[in-house]
Amino acid sequence: MTPRQIRRVTAVTVNYRTSELAAECARALAAQRSDTFHIDMIVVDNGSGDGSAEKLPVLLGDLIDEGFVTFVPLEINGGFGWANNEAILRACASDTPPDAIFLLNPDCVPEPGALQALVDELEAYPLCAVAGSQLVNPDGSLTGSAFHFHSAANEFVRGLGLASVGRLFRVQPVFVPYGEGGEVGWVTGASCLIRTAALRDVGLFDTGFFLYFEEVELMHRIHGAGWTLRHVPRSRVAHIGGASTGLKEGKSQTESAMPPYWYESRRRFFALTRGAHYALRASVAWLAGARLGRLLKLIVPGDRIASTQADEHRLRESGIKVRAMDSEPAITRIGDPLGVPPRWMRKAG
Repeated sequence: MTPRQIRRVTAVTVNYRTSELAAECARALAAQRSDTFHIDMIVVDNGSGDGSAEKLPVLLGDLIDEGFVTFVPLEINGGFGWANNEAILRACASDTPPDAIFLLNPDCVPEPGALQALVDELEAYPLCAVAGSQLVNPDGSLTGSAFHFHSAANEFVRGLGLASVGRLFRVQPVFVPYGEGGEVGWVTGASCLIRTAALRDVGLFDTGFFLYFEEVELMHRIHGAGWTLRHVPRSRVAHIGGASTGLKEGKSQTESAMPPYWYESRRRFFALTRGAHYALRASVAWLAGARLGRLLKLIVPGDRIASTQADEHRLRESGIKVRAMDSEPAITRIGDPLGVPPRWMRKAG
């Protein structure tokens, strides 16, 4: 397999009520236009309903006039994956389709050379389908950007809230150590470059997800098709995190538990990738860890036990048992029609 060199890149940014951040993101990327490859950008407004659809054409007027930015307002908030699909379908239907798609969240500002580093990585590793950036917090510290795939074992450890137990029993954690490069299971969808050839191979995002785990499932498919995924620490991207969702690194910044759709997406991910029985096992493993964690908290001083009763209540409320639609793939393919509502909007039977 000898994929084409990266000569054309289309960046995709999905805005949801963060129009000023999206404009800042677009301008930072515009400054990275290169003589070695062509880059353009599609900025999508995901049915924000806050005036973003009117503001963004003004904020990005000069970049739109230059042909660098194409603005696409969507009437509904169909979720992260669906909105990205709408942009990718448009890009791949053009007379000059891109060799790679650069997913970039609106709350991200790529540092100089960030995109070039990702392009270089794909060209250096022909079987690499996805290259992901190192996200950097506003204070300059590194944050989670590269990961191993979720498992029932690390769900137990996550529920327990004691990483030392995972190390003791050699349970592979979800997080790859910050700043560590090389081949990984998956990378953050906040800033990553994906070969179009891989998307033609396995499809785009599954629209059964509203938000969260959609990029994990896509990258699981890519990995399963024989491609590799790599983390590139020299591609640095400043990241506010949670600007649209109120969540950062998988944690709620405003509530005691994650929102229901996080648990629903997690359940769907396990059902699609490992089967319904494994999905149930993973939830039971987390619950067992959380309950043991509360017992240990009576013995172990400090706040190291992260799981809460609110998390357990939200998990039960969202449903532990796998539903039929959780196991039904809803993968968009390049060439599919635009505007088809996402699968998650259909009620379960």
